[in-house]
Amino acid sequence: MTQGAGQGPVMRTDTLRDFQVPAVPAVTEAPVYGEYPAYYDEPAPVPAARQAQEPAHDGRHDPAPYEPPHEHRHDQRQEPAYEPPYEKSYDGYDTDDEDPEGYTPTQRDLPVIGRGAAGGPGDTVQVHYVPQDAQPTGPGSGPGPLYVVGDVHGYLDQLVTELHVQGLIDADGRWSAGNARLWFLGDFTDRGPDGIGVIDLVMRLSAEAAAAGGYCKALMGNHELLLIGAKRFGDTPVSSGAGTATFQAAWLLNGGQRTDMERLEDVHLQWMSRLDAAALEDGHLLLHSDTTAYLDYGDSIEDVNDRIHELLNLNDAEETWDLFRKFTKRFAFRDQETGPDAVRELLDTYGGGRVVHGHSPIPYLLGQVGTEDGDDSHGPEAVDGPHVYADGLAIAMDGGVTMEGKLLVVQLPLTD
Repeated sequence: MTQGAGQGPVMRTDTLRDFQVPAVPAVTEAPVYGEYPAYYDEPAPVPAARQAQEPAHDGRHDPAPYEPPHEHRHDQRQEPAYEPPYEKSYDGYDTDDEDPEGYTPTQRDLPVIGRGAAGGPGDTVQVHYVPQDAQPTGPGSGPGPLYVVGDVHGYLDQLVTELHVQGLIDADGRWSAGNARLWFLGDFTDRGPDGIGVIDLVMRLSAEAAAAGGYCKALMGNHELLLIGAKRFGDTPVSSGAGTATFQAAWLLNGGQRTDMERLEDVHLQWMSRLDAAALEDGHLLLHSDTTAYLDYGDSIEDVNDRIHELLNLNDAEETWDLFRKFTKRFAFRDQETGPDAVRELLDTYGGGRVVHGHSPIPYLLGQVGTEDGDDSHGPEAVDGPHVYADGLAIAMDGGVTMEGKLLVVQLPLTD
């Protein structure tokens, strides 16, 4: 087993076009970002005030100076595109009336999900962190504190800010956490402005953390599979439940940034291809996606990781597409009746007491989306910590950074 080195509220309309994969011919022109601002949601206009704030991009990606932790550059965000399809059955734990082909790209797939009881495991929790200097360091002191990072999606400035706030990097962006352990849950690229910059940072921190007695590691997300496929296979047709598709078209439709593709090098591809899909740390089963599809690849974490590496090494477009499709599934844990059983199946198979995942934005798990009357009191900006749900067995870590939410960097275990 090989581990890689480490706006306001959106106006809602009547029709959803979620998770759509285009049929060939493939998309050959870059999408106009900002045209469809709703994340995993229906098209909506961009306010004129927001358009005026969008910076011009000249294609150059010179390293930006480090910004103080309090400066969140929301005005530089590009608008997200749609996510590719997932199966209506939510991995077999939801509905029985499946589309014959397994995809429902135009149906209302994302109903508003209510919060759990106040104070219970259905709430978003505010995390309290143990000060870094309170942890033992040095030889023989045992492993350092454990941190996890949710979906980054190219927002390098926000990532640097949050890592600095938690004391994991210094003002120069260098590892400063000694023997701490840091796990990224995947989805480094797409939608945001600098996915390759994010990968470069994680690769560098991996080496610096190892030299300091800690480590920085990462899991493979569905967007890593998507970028690998777009680079390797381009416009090669692949079979999907919605017809014939291509990785290139799906990548562009789901927020692929041409500047990331231009800067993508072999070292980045090799790093992404070697990432593990699952890990067990301190009783936490770390995954990218809230799906039970991992069970299709083995009965142990080692088997799952080895099998996925083996399939990627085949360099086969259909096999890579199947991996991408399965790990784009979501919401297997959110149903109040069947969700806990889905989590338990994973925990019983792979070990651990809780699943920690990214992939599905907390605002959608909670129904925290903007409303037509402009009430944004429950909007993505209200997310200030991970979401604990499924009878307390699952922790969601995608704070919705692409929705003007929060990029989450938290210490485990959580304390209330």
